[in-house]
Amino acid sequence: KDCRQLITDRVKIYNIRKHSIYDAQNLTKDWGIRPNQVVDFQSLVGDSVDNVPGVARIGPKTAALLLQQYDSLETIYSQIEEISGAKKSYLEAGKEEALLSRNLVRLSEDVPVEVDWSAAKVCAPNVDESLRLFHAFGFRSLAPHLHELNPEKAMETQKPCDYVCVDRLEQLKTLVTAWEKCEQISIDVETTSLQPMQAEIVGYAISTQPEHGYYVPVRGPDSQQVVDPEAALHCLKPLLQSPSIAKVGQNLKYDLVVLRSAGVRVAGVAFDTMIASYLLEAGRRGHSLDALALHYLGIETIKIESLIGKGKDQRRMDEVEMSEITDYAAEDADIPLRLKPILQDRLLENQLDSLFNTLEIPLVTILADMEYHGIRVDVERLKDLSTQFGARLTDLEAEIYRLADGDFNIASPKQLAHVLFEKLELPIIKKTKTGPSTDADVLEQLAEYHELPEKIIEYRQFAKLKNTYVDALPELVNQKTGRVHASFNQVVAATGRLSSSDPNLQNIPIRSEEGRAIRSAFLPGNGKWTLLGADYSQIELRVLAHYAEDAALIGAFDRDEDIHALVASQIHGVALGDVTKEMRRSAKAVNFG
Repeated sequence: KDCRQLITDRVKIYNIRKHSIYDAQNLTKDWGIRPNQVVDFQSLVGDSVDNVPGVARIGPKTAALLLQQYDSLETIYSQIEEISGAKKSYLEAGKEEALLSRNLVRLSEDVPVEVDWSAAKVCAPNVDESLRLFHAFGFRSLAPHLHELNPEKAMETQKPCDYVCVDRLEQLKTLVTAWEKCEQISIDVETTSLQPMQAEIVGYAISTQPEHGYYVPVRGPDSQQVVDPEAALHCLKPLLQSPSIAKVGQNLKYDLVVLRSAGVRVAGVAFDTMIASYLLEAGRRGHSLDALALHYLGIETIKIESLIGKGKDQRRMDEVEMSEITDYAAEDADIPLRLKPILQDRLLENQLDSLFNTLEIPLVTILADMEYHGIRVDVERLKDLSTQFGARLTDLEAEIYRLADGDFNIASPKQLAHVLFEKLELPIIKKTKTGPSTDADVLEQLAEYHELPEKIIEYRQFAKLKNTYVDALPELVNQKTGRVHASFNQVVAATGRLSSSDPNLQNIPIRSEEGRAIRSAFLPGNGKWTLLGADYSQIELRVLAHYAEDAALIGAFDRDEDIHALVASQIHGVALGDVTKEMRRSAKAVNFG
């Protein structure tokens, strides 16, 4: 609406959403004023969205009538004695706000903008630059439309590649002999599952030079030729296990776990494009091969959905036609090989090559080993805990209904809000779009007024622990190994830390008795072993002491003192030996804050 002040006999507004033109005639119809009165109209009416005060109690109808009669804000105030009744007193009381509002709403006409009118000329898009731009800003749905606009240019950017299906053992043996002389190979394994410990190998993809790739199928549709799975594995094993041949790929950890399950311990892991991308831009939303190919090469890769579909009609990879899976798999091996020199140069430029080669890449193999081995879980212990937690939830439910004087759905924020704020008439602490909030912070504050909120908090905690861990963990135990095989992610947390998923082992509570009970279900693999927890000792504070050159902090570390207890003793003015757990906990919050 601010643009309405720009309307003249030569300027109109185009509404993109409504695909309509807005001119002086529309303005007169809507607001009853001319374009040169827009600023004065908004000065009187105000705009709460933009914090423009306007004149209190003067609405759009009154403002329009005043401007129709007096033409401008200046005339209204110069002839205010002619105006009678409440309108006059409103205008007098709001004069200062009206003049302030006029400055706020008026668009600046003297901004030094140089307009290159030729740049506004409509022309064919630059496909390469547009694709890079779309990727940089996360415009995922625009790339297909770009190709629709300019199919010929799109075809030019996608050079045909030499991708070969190797479906006979003799052919594979000949190729392996040649591949064993290579300094590096790019590998990718096609499987039946995203879970590496449950996946069966469908085929192997290998690339030894850019724009070339091979696919070795070992499972496929009944009518199509494949290499015997055991024979293929036996043939490829020396190549994959050779430390002198560098292995390149995207998310190699997955392939390492799959191959380890098949009896192959891959050696020579040298370059992972996903990890290189993460080191260069940890905050990037995604490090998938599709995203990297688009960003660095301007290439639209074959999407897996085009092969196996989605939802209930989704196929397995071993049901895909050989010609389709060959191009898809070979591309998955070829693209990392093409990306490697680009990413390698950028790592060098950013002085990240040492970190990449000495820490991140060796870690891939370690994490693959950890995922392969998994962690032993006492399923019987979890069943007992499920029964205990279930009984506690039943007791809490009965107690909640007694305090609420009736049954209701405890999991429903709407029904809970009705009980708390209408039935029990407790104060509303915070509001959301859907009504009064019943989140944890609100319940903690309400616990001062009534016993029910505290019971709701306890109920929620037990329900979460039971559903998320006690009942879910046994379902994640691998039937073949009897263990849980979590995935450890190197490229998720923007801070550089590892994260884990399926299950998230880092999120299991430790401070509460119930959390410790759940942790007791994780066991050493051997009865004679014990589980060890290791953590940096106040690493952030040591870094702080070093950079701040703080004598007190450095001295405390030199003397190997408990830094949190020391600060607590200073804050509370007590001897070090008299510091309580609560004092130390609050001091820890202060230190890290």
